Amino acid sequence: MKRNSRHARLLIYSHDSFGLGHLRRCSAIAHSLVGHRKDLSVLILSGSPIIGSFDFRNRVDFVRVPGVIKLRGGDYTSLNLEMGIDELLAMRASIIRHTAEVFAPDIMLVDKEPLGLRGEVKETLAMLKAKGVPLVLGLRDVIDDSEVLADEWARKNALPALEALYDHIWIYGLPEILDPLQGIAIPQSVQDKVTFTGYLRRGRTTENLRSIPLPFGPNEPYILVTPGGGGDGGNLIDWVLRAYEHDSKLPYPAILVLGPFMHGNLQSEFMDRARRLDSVAAITFDAHVERLVADAIGVVAMGGYNLFCEILSFDKPGLIVPRTVPRMEQYIRAARAQELGLVRMLPDGGNRSPEIMAAAIRELPQSPRPSSVRMPALLDGLSVINGMIDGWLTPRHRTPAKLSVVNRNE
Repeated sequence: MKRNSRHARLLIYSHDSFGLGHLRRCSAIAHSLVGHRKDLSVLILSGSPIIGSFDFRNRVDFVRVPGVIKLRGGDYTSLNLEMGIDELLAMRASIIRHTAEVFAPDIMLVDKEPLGLRGEVKETLAMLKAKGVPLVLGLRDVIDDSEVLADEWARKNALPALEALYDHIWIYGLPEILDPLQGIAIPQSVQDKVTFTGYLRRGRTTENLRSIPLPFGPNEPYILVTPGGGGDGGNLIDWVLRAYEHDSKLPYPAILVLGPFMHGNLQSEFMDRARRLDSVAAITFDAHVERLVADAIGVVAMGGYNLFCEILSFDKPGLIVPRTVPRMEQYIRAARAQELGLVRMLPDGGNRSPEIMAAAIRELPQSPRPSSVRMPALLDGLSVINGMIDGWLTPRHRTPAKLSVVNRNE
């Protein structure tokens, strides 16, 4: 395999059928790596319909494969094209493999799905494995309830891929907080590939916040409210709006970021309601949400991985209102983080009383910050990944350096 340190290449695959989480995580890793190494280029393979809305640094680019969307029953269908799902997946797999052949990566990183969407990346992994390209699977701190994940991986035949194809498994978190593989029968050979990197630290962007039209003073402290991608965030936004409609004396205004995947009718309804409130501003999407988190005095969110990282990175009091369907991921993360004192959690039990939300918003800015909990290496994820990549790309090292490795058996 060609090893030219001046032209090193990383290929990142993210299936991105819906939402922002996978894409934002992959872009954070890509930007950290190209900032760390001047000899590295990163190409992201993604199915996200809004990947073109993001700004990518020099030496980071993307290839967008045709999009799919997951139906309520768990099946997938084409997002835009009038094609059957099998035909569409075959086309995606072909694009992925051809891209890998031409790009000729030195390393490939796969986000979350060991074999890709319905196995679409399996042939590409096998091809690169045969060429000696290191293959890495990246997992967030929690995927779902362990029994659900075990059943899912058995159905997708994932464990044989972890054994035969992957050289390394990165978990973007710490085992003392969460271990996504706990409770799953995993061979020792797979366990030995696991490195807990720590969470992925986020930095503030330089874009000017004042580009957002605010009905309140431009320098006034505010609460940031966002459900992430927004596809299932209607309940959270409605609950917060009803709190401000109910209690006009809430001491802090709010900026609502509805999310690009929220249904258009809901977006319109929420924007109209926000315009009737002097202390609420609403926008549909901001590709630089980090700046909004950095300037907020508190964050109300559904608790996806990226916003959790940003709450930790900018040391903001966080109120998490997690979803429980289709995955328990957000609830598991929020419950554990609350137990450790990193955030507060407000479960949505169906009784979305405006009084309860108003009280939670009123108390939020005075809540303890994540930094009140001492956890070494909590946000070391990007620096650890930079070091791991250095180990692969340094000519004297053909296997990854094991930096900050946490043994799952200790």
